[in-house]
Amino acid sequence: MTNLEKYNNAFIETFEIKEDMLPDLKYQDIDAWDSVGHMGLIAALEDAFDIMMDTDDIIDFSSYQKGKEILAKDDYGVEF
Repeated sequence: MTNLEKYNNAFIETFEIKEDMLPDLKYQDIDAWDSVGHMGLIAALEDAFDIMMDTDDIIDFSSYQKGKEILAKDDYGVEF
């Protein structure tokens, strides 16, 4: 499984949405992505990539696209 597939699966499984919703998805665009859903997503991503995210990055994780930028940082080294 590629990193992009892992990333997408975390969103799809956490929020029970279809993959075509991902590119423009932002925090609170859907009911499932509330504060509780956000922490579920972060936990799924940490498990998928075997990382621990910094608090500032968790707070800044405001959209599907922003999340890819955060995970691509040297701190995490996830390549898409």
